[in-house]
Amino acid sequence: MGLLKTALIGAAVYGAIKYVTKKDENGRSIADNIKEKAPEWMEKARNMNAQMKMGV
Repeated sequence: MGLLKTALIGAAVYGAIKYVTKKDENGRSIADNIKEKAPEWMEKARNMNAQMKMGV
């Protein structure tokens, strides 16, 4: 049972990685989009954190 479970989890991880790194018609992948937008999301998170600490 453990071997089957490990094989299924491995197949799911492989499929997810393949999907996220698959290039679209513009030559960009989901991973590329996430890497591009990550700094913007981090800045928004920092601003929200500061607002919550101030109690606004």
